[in-house]
This record gives sequence, structure tokens and C-alpha cells, in this order.
Amino acid sequence: MKQMRYILTRPCLQEGSLRLQKYLESTFPESGPAVFVDDRGREHRVEIDRAAGVVRGLHPLYHDANLGVNDVLMITPLEAGRYSVEGIVKPHAPITTPRSEHQRTPEPRRVVVTATPHVREVRMQHAEASPERPPVAPRPEAPVREPLVPVTEATERPRAAAPTLAPAPAAPRPAAPTPGPVPETPEAQLAELASLTGYRLSYAAPGVARLAAELGEFGYVVHVALSEAARRPGWEGGADHSAVLTPEGQKVAGTPRLTREALVALLEHARLAPLSPIDLRPYWEAGDLDLDAAAGVSELVGAHLAQRGAFSFVLLTLAAQPAHSVVAVPRLAERLGSGVNPAELRSILDTLSRAPFLALTPLPGGQYLLRAGVAEMLRDVADYADGVRRRIRPATPVQAEASRVPTLV
Repeated sequence: MKQMRYILTRPCLQEGSLRLQKYLESTFPESGPAVFVDDRGREHRVEIDRAAGVVRGLHPLYHDANLGVNDVLMITPLEAGRYSVEGIVKPHAPITTPRSEHQRTPEPRRVVVTATPHVREVRMQHAEASPERPPVAPRPEAPVREPLVPVTEATERPRAAAPTLAPAPAAPRPAAPTPGPVPETPEAQLAELASLTGYRLSYAAPGVARLAAELGEFGYVVHVALSEAARRPGWEGGADHSAVLTPEGQKVAGTPRLTREALVALLEHARLAPLSPIDLRPYWEAGDLDLDAAAGVSELVGAHLAQRGAFSFVLLTLAAQPAHSVVAVPRLAERLGSGVNPAELRSILDTLSRAPFLALTPLPGGQYLLRAGVAEMLRDVADYADGVRRRIRPATPVQAEASRVPTLV
């Protein structure tokens, strides 16, 4: 049966519910009692209410799996009224605190970095990490039940004379930032969303926020009425799209909605991966920007994180190979398994062949020369990026304003 992916929102966790979004309707075809079986074999009794568009009774499951906002629930139908579910935890930033040499190293825990219906990326993370013992890098793991294999920390490998692919050593990987608390007021939420996604926020009238995507011919303007009272005559004037801010359950006749819950979800998604006004425009055009629409944005964010995870997986696998050796692409693909498909692998290898990486040199027959060790290459790229960053001067207010003027070509 097809496995479905559901991203949890704050209302889901507070209510112990799961919203029956359009892509889930065929997974839950009938109302009534059902059973969710978690990855430890525990059964959770739930109630499917198609009329209300929710599945209720999930507080115990969310609590037992220690799930939070933006975590993922993988749902697989087993038979009528019975489903297999697995929780996948979002990224967590490592905690780095000093550790004396007499302190024992805590047991590592599994933290999921990215996930797709076919592969997920996990890492073993220590509760404390010192400069001498960095957190262990991610490794791929299929979502089927498999015994966990202990992951060891990176060790120094002597350079081999033959260009053979050995198992990839673990290496430190920076974790994605953990989303912080969401501002409480709509004004503060819109201000942070604008800052993260590239809108210019102003107010067209009292209680009417103006989000301007100043992108020349690709630009547009959205007016958001923060309350029903702000919808005075002409409040939509000058906007390409408009919406009124409402709770998720409240309907507004004749005007698209931006729900408070969806605004919170958009803000959390924008903290996890880059989003732009170009990404968000189809959602303003479609009408209501509610939790159903925000689920589409979460899929986009999930795709960004999955691409990042695939890139990391290839790097970590290449790190097992000594510098100045030939990368046999079929052998590399075999090592990667289903974690990276052939098209993704070719794209990643081509990227690593170009500046600023210059890690690979294409060879006849579709093979590559590994010009330097992966660790050395990443160190050089980091030094390059840091040098460029130091040369960038913050824009003055005049320069910032001038940069918003569309360029005529």
C-alpha cells in the first residue's frame, strides 16, 4: 500500500489530531474507529471523522514518539481501519558544552535530518559534544523496520594506494537550525515572515498589512487584513492578491483567507529552508491559504531538505576514497543504494566538478578523478566562503532602497 507523509503542525499537537487534507482523503475513506500501530508495535485507538476532516485521539501517539512541530508522521494502510505509523523527528542542533576528561560520554541518540517516502537520513548525536569528539555524521536508513547498526565516530584512515571504495567514515555535519518560538502577534509574525522570505512589509491602512514582492516584472503585492474590522471600503486597492486573517475554522464569504495556523506553519517552514515570494505566489493565487495549502509548502521544504541530505550522503561516501584516485560511478551508485537516484547522483557529481568545489575532474567513460580529499576540499571551500563574507559590507539605507528599484533591461 502507498505510504503517505504528514507534517505535524502546532494545532495537531495541541488537539491530538490529524487533519484529513485532500491528499489523505483516499487513505482514510470511511468515518469510524481505527487503529494506528506505531513502530514499536503499540496500538493506538483513534476516531476518523470525515465530515469534520480530522482523525482524533492521537495525543498518546504524539507523546510516546516525542513528536513536535514540523516532525513527520509516515502512514501506511495495512487493512480496513488499521494503519502502520512511524514518527520521524525534525533536525536538532547539537549541544556543545565543555566536558572534563573524567566525564563519561553520554549514549548517542538517533536524530532524523531529512526524510522522503523512500529514504530518510539519520545521525547519531551525543547529548554533549566537545571539540575533540564532534557529533557523528548522518547515514541513510530505509523506512522499513531494520535492526539499528551502531555508528562509530570518525577515525584517521591511511591513504590507500588503490582507488577502492571502502565504507564511508563518519564525519561531523552541521545540523539544521531548530525553529525558535513563534512571535505571538500577527504583526510580529508577518514581520518575521517578510524578513525570511523577501517581502517588504508596510501598512496600506490601519490593520491592513502590505507584503510587496519587489521583483521587477515578477513582483506582486498582497494585502492582509488583520481583522474583519480592517476590511473597510477600498482596503484591497493596489494589491494583486488579498486575504483576511482568520482562525482556521472560520469562513469568510467572498474573500480569501490567511489562517492564523497557516501563518504560524509558514513561518516555521521558512525557518527550516529558504522560501521566496516566487515560491509562495501560487498559494496566494489559489485562494485560501490555510493549513491544507501550507501542507504543500511543507512538501516543498521537505524536498529542499531531502536534496541537501542527498548531497551530504554523496560527500560522506566519497570521503572514504583517497585523493587522486578514480571515482567509479557504478561502484559509487552501488554504495549509495536507493538513497540517491542516478539523475541526482550525476547532478551532484557535476556540481562538485565546478567552482567553488573543484573536487572532481570528469574523465572519459563517465568516471571522475577525485582531486583532493573531501575533508580538505570542504575546508578550502569554507575558507573561501569566509573570505568572501568578510569582504561583504552591509548595505546602507540608501543602497538598500536603490536596490529595490526594478532595473530596466
